[in-house]
Amino acid sequence: MHKNFLLTHSEIDFYFSQNPRDFVVNEIPLYPASDDGEHLMLQVRKKGLSTPEMLKILSSVLGCPQREIGYAGLKDKNALTTQYITIPARFQNILEGNLEVLQENQIKILHTAQHRNKMRIGHLKGNAFFIRLKKVSPLNAQKIDQALGEIALWGMPNYFGYQRFGKFGDNYLEGKKLVSKKKKYNKIEQFLVSSYQSYLFNQWLSNRILLSRLCNDFDAKEIKKASQTLNFPLSLDFQSLIEQKQPFKIVRGDLLHHYPYGKLFALQDLSQEVERFAKQEIVPCGVLSGKKITLPQDEAWALSERYIDEQVTESGSHRFAWVFPQNIQGEYIPQKAHFELSFELPKGSYATILLECIAQKEMRGQENEC
Repeated sequence: MHKNFLLTHSEIDFYFSQNPRDFVVNEIPLYPASDDGEHLMLQVRKKGLSTPEMLKILSSVLGCPQREIGYAGLKDKNALTTQYITIPARFQNILEGNLEVLQENQIKILHTAQHRNKMRIGHLKGNAFFIRLKKVSPLNAQKIDQALGEIALWGMPNYFGYQRFGKFGDNYLEGKKLVSKKKKYNKIEQFLVSSYQSYLFNQWLSNRILLSRLCNDFDAKEIKKASQTLNFPLSLDFQSLIEQKQPFKIVRGDLLHHYPYGKLFALQDLSQEVERFAKQEIVPCGVLSGKKITLPQDEAWALSERYIDEQVTESGSHRFAWVFPQNIQGEYIPQKAHFELSFELPKGSYATILLECIAQKEMRGQENEC
């Protein structure tokens, strides 16, 4: 599945393996525990377990129905991760009596506090990551540092990561077949359809990045000529895109969202919103095909239409096209040829996409020789 990227450096070689030593994920909660109420908020560290596997173990050990356990999001299996969950407070004594049993199952309770509500999906601010890259030469370490500086300044594309598309990267093909069969889907089928929705979003975003790259490198006449081959609408105002300073260009009719929180809205004043985008106050959004969805207009619709499948009967939504990683830090350890980096991403964004932006090539699977 081809993706375009906006950074201009050549490919960077390194080795990355998703394992608990070299890949650490810490959930950033949306709010603190209320310190009162009928639930317990637990900060949980797990190792070598997916979130569903962890919830199943907790349910079994505590005797708590899994439906009563609340959590904000899924965390990687092949990593050392912390996240917050809630359980009914009536299970507190059972929990305290089974801490060692949970540790034997690679689950450690780091902190507990009373809370008023059951945690819901999406109730997180984002995630903080630590990643160790290996086999990094001194020259490539310099290039990684420069790439991180560019990402800190301009942000990065919010592609769905390879994890969304299954072991062989082709789940979306099964999802595409399903949308033509108007029926109710079971959970597995819903996942396959969501994979297809994600695939369409990625293709749309890759196409918009290609357009942005052309506008960064060529004049309006050259872009218009290339557009005949690349199927970009000739009605686009290429000159206004060229004049935008930020690498990713926004167009008339784009859907925008206050960043990182706020509401979706339609672009009205292009020059004003370009300035706000550069200040990291708003970001453009793409469409995940489905029902009851606000669609882009004007130039943005012309660039989106072929990536929206009206046969999808699942609920549609919008996703940030662009995100701004925070607190980016990197350190090169020449004796080991390791490069260690840490950063924060908003919820739903993939750390592996940041690595792809650095490497300038796609990653596939848990071990990558980039």
